[in-house]
Amino acid sequence: MSDFRELRRKDRAIDSSWAISILKKADFGILCTHDGSYPYGVPVNYFYEDGVIYIHSAKEGHKIDNIKANNKVCFVVVGSCQVIPHEFSTKYESVVVFGKAELLQDKDVIEPLRKIVQKYSSRYAEQAEKVIEQYLKATYIIKINIEHIQGKARN
Repeated sequence: MSDFRELRRKDRAIDSSWAISILKKADFGILCTHDGSYPYGVPVNYFYEDGVIYIHSAKEGHKIDNIKANNKVCFVVVGSCQVIPHEFSTKYESVVVFGKAELLQDKDVIEPLRKIVQKYSSRYAEQAEKVIEQYLKATYIIKINIEHIQGKARN
């Protein structure tokens, strides 16, 4: 038996290549962790590459404590969304990812941070190098190795 449930609305399921395209183009996602008592979801910037999601973080905080205690995470992205009031419905595309988080630090954060800069602030890559160097010791990269991905859409 799989750890991952099938989609209830199979008629809205999208294939993995479409789901990956949504991951590549979306601006932010929600990282969901668990502290043993309650789930915790936090909006984050990220980038996707080759089956892995990378998120920058400070080395302390709720999400880091949760990941250290339980590295199983969920990551949710909404690629597009348009409410259709007269139909009482919504057009959307979304992706849910399940995986295990790993905390990268020191020199292992440099290349992922550069890729985050490329996605969000490409015109400032040169200035970003100074910021990366300045905050290197205080920064984690949360690396999510994707174990399961599912997407849905309603057009």
